[in-house]
Amino acid sequence: MADFNTIDDFDVNGKTVLLRIDINSPVDPNSGIILDDTRMKLHSETIKELSLKGAKVVIIAHQSRPGKNDFTKLDQHAVELSRCVGLEVKYVDSLFSSRAKEAILALEPGQILLLENARFFSEEILKRSPEEQATSVLVRELSPVADYFVNDAFAAAHRSQASLLGFTRTLPSAAGRVMENELKTISNALDNVQHPCVFALGGMKADDSIMVMENVLANGTADYVLVSGLIANIVIWAAGYDIKSTNKNFIKSRGYEDMVDKCRELLQRFGEKIVYPRDVAVGVLNDRADVTIENIPDAPIFDIGRESLIEYSQLLREAKTIFANGPAGVFENPIFSIGTQDIINAMAFSEGFTIVGGGHIAAACVSMGYGEKMDHISSGGGASINMLAGKPLAAVEALKASKELFANKE
Repeated sequence: MADFNTIDDFDVNGKTVLLRIDINSPVDPNSGIILDDTRMKLHSETIKELSLKGAKVVIIAHQSRPGKNDFTKLDQHAVELSRCVGLEVKYVDSLFSSRAKEAILALEPGQILLLENARFFSEEILKRSPEEQATSVLVRELSPVADYFVNDAFAAAHRSQASLLGFTRTLPSAAGRVMENELKTISNALDNVQHPCVFALGGMKADDSIMVMENVLANGTADYVLVSGLIANIVIWAAGYDIKSTNKNFIKSRGYEDMVDKCRELLQRFGEKIVYPRDVAVGVLNDRADVTIENIPDAPIFDIGRESLIEYSQLLREAKTIFANGPAGVFENPIFSIGTQDIINAMAFSEGFTIVGGGHIAAACVSMGYGEKMDHISSGGGASINMLAGKPLAAVEALKASKELFANKE
């Protein structure tokens, strides 16, 4: 028996289901046009299934956060969701007012309603326990008009916000299909690792990469960790090479200077299992220059070098299991996209089971036409990285506790 309920555990026919999804999408701030519908397509399976089973589906979602230029209403999201689901998604520009509750109560079985951006509600951004979130206005106002809560927002599962945790204390709760699939796929891959297992960690969030690197090397999951992106620069510095003031200052500006000592410790503990570039690409006069790590000029490092990519590609092609998170460099610039492209190419043609974290590297896989060649592309970079680091996901723990709580009430 699973630790949490799924949609299969409830008879939703004629019932009102609060469905939390993550359709936070790139939006043109000038036109309000949604630029990518990937997450909407993912969640459409759960929405459609609930609707066809006769549920009155009430969707809670967010877009961006206060202060960002893509922090918008969800009216256009309703239009795009309708197209993706193939069913009408109604919209009300309110979250829990009397108008919103009237719209919920007016729903017929099978109908779908999208509520307003949950982050318009100030309490939503507070990090609190499920018990505390259950006392929020959002949860107190909407719980009485619902029968079940379904959390399908894997991409936000590492967050401790009201719409993700609070309803698990007030309503029988379950995981949606996206949440269920992500947890099963990543957990099964981690529990049944085929060796050699290679982790390719890049991107700008060096603290996340270091957290994962330590966990998977300490518990024996990974045979090799290939570093690129900002974490590679930190590791090269930690290994005793002079990456020059431009790159040191950038690391300091990101608040990662203390990570140098941590990486030095990890290099001492795990040695050659941590594979870092032996050459890098720097930006000189708006062009790419590949240099060895012994001869880095005082110029920004934007990619891993071509010689290092030969070693990286070979390890990836020989791997039986691959986990990848984050691009190898400033891949938006074509002359510095070589590292990211080569790593993705090697993964695509590896015979190993490949899991790609969300975010930029997932977008790069799709743009290169290799989306179908990856065994699993996660919808959530932050949530997947926390799983790889061995950290519990707040929303998943809340679902587990909810199953026990409501089983005891029966």
